[in-house]
Amino acid sequence: MAQSPKAAGGLSSFPALLQRNASQFGDKAAYREKEYGIWQSWSWAEAEKEIEALALGLLNLGVNPGDFVAIIGRNRPYFYWSMVAAQSVGAVPVPVYQDSAAEEMAYVMDHCGARFAVVEDQEQVDKIIEIQDQLEQFEHMIYVDPRGLRKYDHRKLHEFSHVQDQGRAAHDELIGELKARRESLDYDSTCVMLYTSGTTGKPKGVVLSNRNIIEASKSSAEFDRLDLNEEVLAYLPMAWVGDFIFSIGQAYWCGFCVNCPESADTMQTDLREIGPTYYFAPPRVFETQLTNVMIRMEDAGRFKQWLFHKSMAHARKVGPSILDGKPVGGWDRLKYWLGNLCIYGPLKDTLGFGRVRVGYTAGEAIGPEIFDFYRSLGINLKQLYGQTEASVFITLQPDGEVHSDTVGVAAPGVELRIAENGEVFYRSPGTFEEYYKNPESTASTKDKEGWVATGDAGFFDEETGHLRIIDRAKDVGKMADGAMFAPKYVENKLKFFPNILEAVVFGNQREECTAFINIDLNAVGNWAERNNIGYASYQELAGHPKVLDTIKTHVEEVNRSLADDPMLAHCQVHRFIVLHKELDADDGEMTRTRKVRRGVISEKFEDLLGALYDGSDEIYTTTEVTYEDGRKGSISATLKVISAEVTNMQDRKVAAE
Repeated sequence: MAQSPKAAGGLSSFPALLQRNASQFGDKAAYREKEYGIWQSWSWAEAEKEIEALALGLLNLGVNPGDFVAIIGRNRPYFYWSMVAAQSVGAVPVPVYQDSAAEEMAYVMDHCGARFAVVEDQEQVDKIIEIQDQLEQFEHMIYVDPRGLRKYDHRKLHEFSHVQDQGRAAHDELIGELKARRESLDYDSTCVMLYTSGTTGKPKGVVLSNRNIIEASKSSAEFDRLDLNEEVLAYLPMAWVGDFIFSIGQAYWCGFCVNCPESADTMQTDLREIGPTYYFAPPRVFETQLTNVMIRMEDAGRFKQWLFHKSMAHARKVGPSILDGKPVGGWDRLKYWLGNLCIYGPLKDTLGFGRVRVGYTAGEAIGPEIFDFYRSLGINLKQLYGQTEASVFITLQPDGEVHSDTVGVAAPGVELRIAENGEVFYRSPGTFEEYYKNPESTASTKDKEGWVATGDAGFFDEETGHLRIIDRAKDVGKMADGAMFAPKYVENKLKFFPNILEAVVFGNQREECTAFINIDLNAVGNWAERNNIGYASYQELAGHPKVLDTIKTHVEEVNRSLADDPMLAHCQVHRFIVLHKELDADDGEMTRTRKVRRGVISEKFEDLLGALYDGSDEIYTTTEVTYEDGRKGSISATLKVISAEVTNMQDRKVAAE
């Protein structure tokens, strides 16, 4: 694929885009970070100086072209600078999930052969020291926060600011080498290596070139008319491809400002203070915010409750049409304007969405009611479908063509096709180069013509022409009678209820579907408090008879919904167990991006799975758990096996008649 004119003009790497931004709009804010309650700001010109000093410091430490540099920490300007500084010297940044256990970090850093790491604080330093004997090529570690590290051996441990100071001191000596390395970068140079979540096995290193990231960033920014005046909040894991595209790819292409919250605890406050114009969140974030809104309304007075529900009913009726520019009567517009003045506007400001011009959600299906709630407020929330291997974007929803049950049309430059078995394939300029050190997986995922197997099953909606995703292709199976089994579809329907955090559905090659369910401790805990129900732990609340009855009603409501779908009516859940612990990435039950590891769960809870199918009413079990400090322990419980009412399709037809 030939380089685009922009790339030929010199913008073929992120160091080149940094130089352009510093030159053309150097005074404009590039980064903000809240620290000790105060927002600190760096312009593009200042950021360019910080990155250059760090790049010179990396040269001084001996970083060579092609070296891998692990980046481990929460969203902070220092780590975004580190990635571009590493690129500037010809190295490859490898962001790692900061909450990874030491052994998870060991796998990633050993697999890529990282010689250097830039980490946040003592916690991350300790993790790497713990695994250092497993890392044959590892040499130097740079840390940002010096607290607690004064008495450590600093022969190969360096403070971030000191590396920059050494780089500035060696400026005259090393600037020529830095410029030569920057200028040698082109569209084919590796931009970043991001590891997959490892749902079914060890994570794979996805090699993405400058062409992949820049072309994907450019086309998606043009699609939504993003410009240098956008504001984004960087709070998603830096090891996730979405954050890399939004906080580096699109930010550098457009020149807009990346805002970093002080901590996860202050994220909601920081979101309100920044008021982003461009925002992304997985469905769970939107679901949690809506749950909190509804909880607050339940604690409000009767008049406020009446006014809120009356206003929201009108918003659901006309809000999406007004947002999409469709015709709406004058009286309805006036009522919506009044509602916006009294309810919708203040609510959006409280949520931090008062200035959102473009919002996206992806990763899982979002409940139609939740999706429509935000759009009814006038928030331009849309869905996208993407992968790490695609540099995020496979499909996007155009303004005015937004549907809750589809993921949109092919993103600019993307080609789509559906295989005979229903699997979705794509090819685009964003298609990854390879899986690092894994030619077999590369060949099985991407063919010689550049078509990539997504691993997802889907189809084009006949009415809209938009893509609909059913499930992971590997998870789509068959029931004992040969009917299609699509667990993810059912799980997403269950998770639409605020009380249900996670669900894992079983049924492949079986006569009936069953499920494990996790309650949402915040939503159910608030309900318990309002009803004067005491509990001492998640386990106690999850096993409370009233909680089990509530979850049963949710399961039966999903069953009634499934009965209306001839393709999936047989996927109704017959029996379920509310688990005594939350599924946790530290216990290996989920990935760091909160994707369920179905095989691990089936094996770990084999006794519970057996009880779902052998007719048991309850089962006693003991489960190993990992505490926050890494210690292992176990919890025991006697769990109820609940039978849910299943709706027969024929019964639904008779009732309708």
